[in-house]
Amino acid sequence: GGIDRAVWQALFASSAFRLASFLFMLALLWHAWVGVRNIAMDYIKPTAIRLAFQTAVICVLIAYAGWTIQILWGSA
Repeated sequence: GGIDRAVWQALFASSAFRLASFLFMLALLWHAWVGVRNIAMDYIKPTAIRLAFQTAVICVLIAYAGWTIQILWGSA
């Protein structure tokens, strides 16, 4: 058998599992930030462009964190 909606709902019903999933996502987002930051510092030499790019990346990563919260603790 496969994993159906009921199995997923039971799995994510636990607050501990939701918290662990959220912490994993934060670690993933941090890893993404470090990688993008290092690549930007190596390849984007003009400071203003690099700062704008990094600011946009931070905004997107914060949005992803908010989306994760909405998915894990939002009403559905």
